[in-house]
Amino acid sequence: MDKNRLSKILAWAGVASRRTCEELIFAGKVTVDGKVITAPQTMVDPSESEIRVEGSVVQCEEEKRTFLLNKPRGYICSNKRVGTKKLVIDLFKGVEARLFTVGRLDRDTTGLLIVTNDGYFAQQVIHPSSNISKEYLVKTIEEVSEDHLKKISKGTLIEGKWIRPCSVTKVRKGTVKIVVKEGKKREVRYLAQNAGLSILSLKRIRIGGLRLGSLEEGKWREMHEREKTSIFQ
Repeated sequence: MDKNRLSKILAWAGVASRRTCEELIFAGKVTVDGKVITAPQTMVDPSESEIRVEGSVVQCEEEKRTFLLNKPRGYICSNKRVGTKKLVIDLFKGVEARLFTVGRLDRDTTGLLIVTNDGYFAQQVIHPSSNISKEYLVKTIEEVSEDHLKKISKGTLIEGKWIRPCSVTKVRKGTVKIVVKEGKKREVRYLAQNAGLSILSLKRIRIGGLRLGSLEEGKWREMHEREKTSIFQ
């Protein structure tokens, strides 16, 4: 690997997504040849310098691995443990790689989640320019009415921005599919709740062209290259 931005090198090495790598650098947790670096744009040649994150040496040629997980309820998408909370990466015991989740699902949301150590691939998936849609299955206490569908379709204010879904489709009496692109935190929950629906369960079933399929909840499998490509189609 040639000289490049420190944040990009860390992402390529599978430390985390580019954004998280930048946060680690800003926090003073990254050193190059023993010197703390706080500027993500610092140019570094990993073949000539020793890079450490929180004291651990970064191996820049770690084998890239990517997994498809059907996330169960009760697990959080973070690599930082708080108390006794269960982390998604706890499900990958025995996998020798520094894994992290590509994007997030909240603790109570289940379904399709990509887990990887490939920071470059992760950045491609989550970057807004990729314009990737995500599909969710929402089960509710109430019967979904035409009025509910209209209110969801109209959108809602989230973090100071008016968010509208790409599509809203009633599946059955108390189930609706919502497709979004924005990626705002808990946006699907807000869309449904602000339309007057009480959520029983929320499950992501598609990211771009990649579908969850029949994978059992709590189970994972390694992704094929064609599946990774399908996300962007």
